[in-house]
Amino acid sequence: MKPRPLDDVSTASPRRQGGESQAAVFVPALTIVSHPLASRVGERFVLDLLARGREVPVSRNAPLFTQVGELVGRPLADPFVSRKPLRFLPRPDGGVRLEGDADGTRVVAGGMAGVSWDFRPDVLAAGVTLELAGRVVLLLHRVALDESRLEDPLGMVGQSSALHRVRARVRQVADLDVPVLIRGETGTGKELVARALHLRSSRRDRPFVSVNLGTLARELASAELFGAQRGAYTGASRSREGFFRAARGGTLFLDEVGEASSEVQVALLRVLETGEMFPVGAHAPIATDVRLVAATDAPLEDLIAQGRFRAPLLHRLSGYTLHVPPLRERREDILPLFHHFARRELEAVGEAERLEPRDPYAEPWLPAPLAIRLVRHDWPGNVRQLRNVARQLVISSRGLPRLQVDAALESELAPRREEEAMAPSLLSRRRPSEVSESELLAALRECAWDLKATAERLGITRASLYNLVDRSPDVRTVKDLGADEITRCFHACGGDLDAMVRHLEVSRRALQRRVRELGLEAHES
Repeated sequence: MKPRPLDDVSTASPRRQGGESQAAVFVPALTIVSHPLASRVGERFVLDLLARGREVPVSRNAPLFTQVGELVGRPLADPFVSRKPLRFLPRPDGGVRLEGDADGTRVVAGGMAGVSWDFRPDVLAAGVTLELAGRVVLLLHRVALDESRLEDPLGMVGQSSALHRVRARVRQVADLDVPVLIRGETGTGKELVARALHLRSSRRDRPFVSVNLGTLARELASAELFGAQRGAYTGASRSREGFFRAARGGTLFLDEVGEASSEVQVALLRVLETGEMFPVGAHAPIATDVRLVAATDAPLEDLIAQGRFRAPLLHRLSGYTLHVPPLRERREDILPLFHHFARRELEAVGEAERLEPRDPYAEPWLPAPLAIRLVRHDWPGNVRQLRNVARQLVISSRGLPRLQVDAALESELAPRREEEAMAPSLLSRRRPSEVSESELLAALRECAWDLKATAERLGITRASLYNLVDRSPDVRTVKDLGADEITRCFHACGGDLDAMVRHLEVSRRALQRRVRELGLEAHES
């Protein structure tokens, strides 16, 4: 069975990937993205044996997952994960096959429960979430074997291949006194990259000055940047130094450079071409000594075509261009980042111990289904949005044993309509014979006896589910219930239909119809 393509990984046989470094060889890996012990998040085990045609067993006791920089690893060790191993096997097409055990660890792969799955190479590139025993979540994804993991993180949290490339490019240009243009979507951490460039440069002991051009008043932007002489304009009662002179000898970071006015663009181009600037009201130029780093999420080429941005300025700013990837291209970094932000918030409210419970049987503070939602979310606001979500979750769940999603976050984290519509058609259907009695009953309970949701979770058609229910001796339907039993349950549950469904364990829709036929007035919980 194949999961939805949102969740698919690398190749079982090493090969070069299009658009990547020509020397890069990619193999599958398992990264812990959620664990009852938050300190385990980010640990990794590389499935390089698959490239040699060998299978890899994964259980409670083996293999050893290793944190970056550590020499000694640890097994998953969660008491609810079975000692019976899951088997990862290479596929002839370069994909990965996962085979479980009906009596072993319960696995939900890519949102679908089952016993065996096949992951295509094209799907695996985005990463597959594997929920084990409802407590541990692994991400099956690809990594480049030639990546150095024992490295200075440059203040950036994460160990994805995409972030590794950013770090490598920062090191290549940090000590060179050339302008750098950082491009990337909003909230990806462009200023963090700019600071890394400054701290690895020869200017590290001089000022780092950050300016958001989008926040400067248009009529005062030139004075703010280049300074102004006293009396140069109305209200200029004293001379203004300006950001260029404040950053003398150091780095000046110009964020949202696409928002610069035409006047500022001309002055910036002059600085880059001559190394001199004119403060507002001055008649003689002043030499500058700054390393200029600019950033934007705007399509500057489109702005040039519209006459809103000067092409020569783009060419001067991009002495070296650095692209910062969005979170959706580095999913293995999402949960380490989430825990990084959550730890700060928990420390602020005095609840940091929730991340490392002493009881190995305690329920995880971050429920596995929520962890998967975080990994699978598209994060249009990227790292900034993730930080805000972590804060919201921690504060709204203060004093509770585990994180709970409030109504506002429920809406924010909900999948887009097109994703919901597309997902069922992308699921590869299983044969009904692959679904065991225990798996059927467990899926029905998890989906609150919603038959449509249960069929999608099991990866079978609704007609197949009806047939399984009819043949199962352990599953009742409403037609198996007498009027007296339904009436007694109605009164015992105070007319709460959801409570009746949990007690009787039958289809909600069918029970609602039968309750109405009996003249009873049920209400929603």
